[in-house]
Amino acid sequence: MIAVATLKDWSQRVFKREEGAAAVPVRDWVSTSAGRPTQLQGFDVTLVWVVVALMAFGLLMVYSASIALPDSPRFAKYLPTHFLTRHLVAIGFGLIAGLITVQIPVAVWERWAPWVFVAALLLLVAVLIPGVGKVVYGARRWIPLGVMNFQPSELAKFGIALYAANYMMRKMDARENFFQAVTPIAIALAFVGLLLLAEPDMGAFMVIAAIAMGILFLGGVNGRMFFLITAVLVAAFVMMITFSEWRRERIFAYLDPWNEKYTLG
Repeated sequence: MIAVATLKDWSQRVFKREEGAAAVPVRDWVSTSAGRPTQLQGFDVTLVWVVVALMAFGLLMVYSASIALPDSPRFAKYLPTHFLTRHLVAIGFGLIAGLITVQIPVAVWERWAPWVFVAALLLLVAVLIPGVGKVVYGARRWIPLGVMNFQPSELAKFGIALYAANYMMRKMDARENFFQAVTPIAIALAFVGLLLLAEPDMGAFMVIAAIAMGILFLGGVNGRMFFLITAVLVAAFVMMITFSEWRRERIFAYLDPWNEKYTLG
């Protein structure tokens, strides 16, 4: 309970900072007037270091998982650092995109949040259409764009984050009301989940559900409602894994990677 209270206090400080007797929302830390580029006046240093730590951990995992790939005939021409280098390049592009994104006024993101989410939904539908979506190992998750394959679920992650954050900002006064604070986000999450499970891509669905729940938590939704929704989602994911043989096999392979039954595919 102490840990939960501490985390709750941190979330409130993320969304507000005290200046005398008045609390200033985090959106007021930046200049967004007249549509000018955002100018940071303060930022959460702890959050920045968490992001840096996650990127470093990701690099370690990519290198650990790919260092032995050149031993396979399929990847014989690759250097041991091939995927690590590619991941570093992707991080570089991501940082550049982040610097550009932060220059866009918050008001613009608020205005475009619903449309980004709708665009993500349309692409999730499009990827299921034969001839549009590309099938790889039985899953239709990618839209080929010539030089690369685009995964609509990645845009859906961004879209649900924008939509949920925008909705919570507009409904701050109703965050204690279950139907007003939770139902619209739950419906949006259900639509995304059904489309992702049709691909199928349960992993992306779990990530998107975690994003939505994180925003509900940081938005200060009622604690009992939050834990109730979390319990329902966890139970739903457990059932989806339990009643799907290949999902169960993947979990068992993760828990027992040295078992010959799983290493042989």
